[in-house]
Order: sequence, then structure tokens, then C-alpha cells
Amino acid sequence: MSMKVINVLDAVEFNPDKMKKVSLFDTDHFFCDIYCLEPGQTQKVHSHEGSDKVYYVLEGQGKVTVGNEEKVLAQNEITMAPSGQDHGVLNHSDDSWFYWYLWHPNPISYTFVKLINEW
Repeated sequence: MSMKVINVLDAVEFNPDKMKKVSLFDTDHFFCDIYCLEPGQTQKVHSHEGSDKVYYVLEGQGKVTVGNEEKVLAQNEITMAPSGQDHGVLNHSDDSWFYWYLWHPNPISYTFVKLINEW
């Protein structure tokens, strides 16, 4: 397998109808995406067990909810949502916003292992 190298800025793309998820890497152990939001777009607050999530803002600014806190994150700021915590995002600004999103462990592999262990 050869090393995959991606220019992150070349991978950025937006959808006028909803938040766009752009996959950079997806393995059995983690996945890494860029989430791209136009003004007013959102990912509703939700939660799930078994994976921590990292948000690193590449450009623009938006509101990030983790647990019962909501903060505006701007370029070069980073935060995380621990497993089981409510989390969501909103582009409240007038500009496009995109951030790097890392999820570990990959929820698909986590769910599979959990199901096998329960079986």
C-alpha cells in the first residue's frame, strides 16, 4: 500500500443544501473527514457511545456544542467531544466554514466489536 497524501484545501467542497462531509481517510480504526458548512448549515446535536471526536477549524468560524457548552471556534482552534457527550455544529456566520474531523475508534469497527463481544 502506498502512502496517501492529500492537499486538504484541494479536497474542500460545499453543498448548497446541507453540510458536506468529505472523506480523507477511513480505516478500521479511525476516520478523518473535512466537514464543510455554508452559512446557516448545521449538524444537529446528537450523541453516540464508543468514539471520541476532534474538531480542528481550518477556515471560518462556527458554533460547536459539546455537552451543555456552546462556543465559537475559529481558524486554528481545536476541541473534542468525548464518547457519549452530546455534540453538534452550526455555521452562524456569513462565510463558509470548514473543519477537520477525526473520529476514533471508527464507529463501524467499534459497533462490530461490541456486537461480537455481546454475541
